[in-house]
Amino acid sequence: MATPVTEPEAVRVRVAGKVNLALRSGHRRADGYHPLATVFQAVSVFDEVEATWAEPGTFTVRMLGEQAALVPEGDDNLAVKAARLLATTWGAGRPLGAELVVRKSIPVSGGMAGGSADAAGALLACAVLWDIDISPDELRVLGARLGADVPFCLAGGTALGTGRGDELAPVLSRGSYHWVLAFSAGELSTPAVFGKFDELGLGTDPLEVPAEMLNALVSGDAQALSRCLVNDLEPAALALRPELARIVEAGTEHGALGSVISGSGPTVAFLAANESAAVDLSVRLSSEGLCRAVKRVSGPVPGARLVV
Repeated sequence: MATPVTEPEAVRVRVAGKVNLALRSGHRRADGYHPLATVFQAVSVFDEVEATWAEPGTFTVRMLGEQAALVPEGDDNLAVKAARLLATTWGAGRPLGAELVVRKSIPVSGGMAGGSADAAGALLACAVLWDIDISPDELRVLGARLGADVPFCLAGGTALGTGRGDELAPVLSRGSYHWVLAFSAGELSTPAVFGKFDELGLGTDPLEVPAEMLNALVSGDAQALSRCLVNDLEPAALALRPELARIVEAGTEHGALGSVISGSGPTVAFLAANESAAVDLSVRLSSEGLCRAVKRVSGPVPGARLVV
């Protein structure tokens, strides 16, 4: 096994953000969590995580790229937590350490699992760097200890999430879907959105994602999918950030088939009929000046993958 002194090896992993096509939430439980039923889709906005050897017991991270200054670089960073957790639980007492570099494109506190993506990237990168024999399923189980979205960020594609969103089942999805993402100028904290959700007395019972959505994904029908996009957290996000309603309205006016606030927001995802329609929508939405940035993406895409 190479050591940090004799061979400064580096491993790079690319990991995608996600959009929640459906997010149904129940009432807050006694343990503080909300039961969820959600359909995730990984889309083509990516962070890149690079891991290199460090002195034993040393775990650091350097954040680069869009909104990097908004992410802590200390022990609270999810990528650092992921590397430490992997070393502690699967390192078999070996003298492990890692220096991480994260290049961000996924929005921070944007409802697209940016922090969870970085944790997933760090898990895979460090497992390869340290030559740890861990299966994809075992890595996803470990990832769930870091956050409910981490297992999906490792898996990617399209999946049904239940429990806290970390119990995954793959969903058959034909074709590719074209999205226009409107990135807000501000952030939204997930705990704040769930707090407002509770305050508003919201909650779905029983927790079921629309059967029409699963049928639409199987058939690859973007029109049908647009009619069943749903997010139970959307009223709470709009209550905290009323200006998001104007972004949703503008996207609809400019030809989006449908829209959904992703996760706890504030990113708004607009579904377009095809690539040409997505190009037109992104240009028109950008001209409105209502958001920090607009990006065209497609999905589904794979989860965390090594960059060769």
